[in-house]
Amino acid sequence: MFERIVPGLAGEQRITVEVQNTARHLGSGNVAVLATPEMVRLMEMAAVAAVDPLLPEGYRTVGIHIDMQHLAATPTGMAVRTRAELVEVDGRKLTFHVEAFDDAERVGEGIHHRMIIDME
Repeated sequence: MFERIVPGLAGEQRITVEVQNTARHLGSGNVAVLATPEMVRLMEMAAVAAVDPLLPEGYRTVGIHIDMQHLAATPTGMAVRTRAELVEVDGRKLTFHVEAFDDAERVGEGIHHRMIIDME
């Protein structure tokens, strides 16, 4: 049923860091840089973009675990790109390698697990 969901699929998300994406705005710190929770959200969105469009009607994925490191600060006005690559499929459990880059360097990396669910 999920034969199209195979290792190697990848998705991306891109934003320019604005006030609403910062640690100061989200309350996860008091600095106007990309917030860690926002980076996690973008990594999850990249994983969703990689596989959800290929699932049969009525199926989606939900995040069940993320283990990531926020490696460097990204100030407002700078672009951020997250990428999720599917590296393992174990039944309905999907494992992604996730990374984030800004205009200067890699700013985050980790592993993210999602589960395929029946929406009913």
